[in-house]
Amino acid sequence: MKTLKIANIPGDGVGKEVVPAATEVLHAIAELHGNLKFEFTEFPWSCEYYLEHNVMMPEDGLETLKEFDAIFLGAVGNLELVPDHVSLWGMLIKIRREFEQVINIRPAKLLKGVRSPLVNPKDFDMMVVRENSEGEYSSIGGNIYKDEDEIAIQNAVFSRKASERAMRYAFDLAAKRGKHVTSATKSNGIIYSMPFWDKVFKEVSKDYPDIKTDSQHIDALAAFFVTHPDKFDVIVASNLFGDILTDLGAAIMGSVGIAPAANINVNGKYPSMFEPVHGSAPDIIGKGIANPIGQIWTAKMMLDHFGEEELGSTLLDIVESVTNDGFLTPDIGGTNTTKEVTDEIIKRIKNYKAAAVTEETSEVAKV
Repeated sequence: MKTLKIANIPGDGVGKEVVPAATEVLHAIAELHGNLKFEFTEFPWSCEYYLEHNVMMPEDGLETLKEFDAIFLGAVGNLELVPDHVSLWGMLIKIRREFEQVINIRPAKLLKGVRSPLVNPKDFDMMVVRENSEGEYSSIGGNIYKDEDEIAIQNAVFSRKASERAMRYAFDLAAKRGKHVTSATKSNGIIYSMPFWDKVFKEVSKDYPDIKTDSQHIDALAAFFVTHPDKFDVIVASNLFGDILTDLGAAIMGSVGIAPAANINVNGKYPSMFEPVHGSAPDIIGKGIANPIGQIWTAKMMLDHFGEEELGSTLLDIVESVTNDGFLTPDIGGTNTTKEVTDEIIKRIKNYKAAAVTEETSEVAKV
């Protein structure tokens, strides 16, 4: 029996609603495998935890998390309780940086039964690979002077090592998909970091002669996400550009509530972390209508990470069968609750298992 130890951090807002839902789904999908088991341990770290302890997570929190195979995160942030820069840097970014989760990946595809706001979205299916450790989100900079003379300085940091690492991850991913990598750049306006990024991308691409490439300026690329999303396969981007593009990708899918993400540790020293894109959604907390699909699709990405790609694909197919039959939460035009959508997914997983058992029994009988 393969047992995976998962640290659940529901966090804030609707994270406390969708993480339990996705956990139930993972238990159900593990039964299809027959030799897979999940062990979940839940941690209460959140903005509410901060109000009580003055920290987002305990001092030994990272030491605790190191013992798990993966981290399953719901959401972080509650502006009414804690400023965003405190909550994010106190837990989410702290985990990403100290666990060397240097790659962020976020898919965007047209799910069956989910209406995109685009008039003609076609069947887009793309993956954004985001450099997740430096770039525009470096912590180098500072503030000087006061009043009308006040100055804020934020330094972007681009290393060859991190840029090349993200690009190679994107090329390796494209080799399994549509064999096309697009680089997000802005070398016509950012004079040092982006020409450097372009140079590294060109050098790396020489090692992948079977992969088609192109480079697009971020402003034009954002426009093409709206006008021709079906033209893209894998997009590799710096920290800031990747962040912006993936929220746009969620929007053209129909809702940020269905968008998944993964923060990947590539050297095996620490666990990777899986989190949906939607955040804590304070406007719908406690209403029972949070969309569980973002968290469940994130669970699919976790299965892929553990080498259970066939099981992950089965899960996403079942999710799409549910959305295609009209089981939708309000954010994507439906009237179903979090529980109703989750229960329907679990029911179909169980039906899938029952059908597989029946088919296997029939084949044995024929023999």
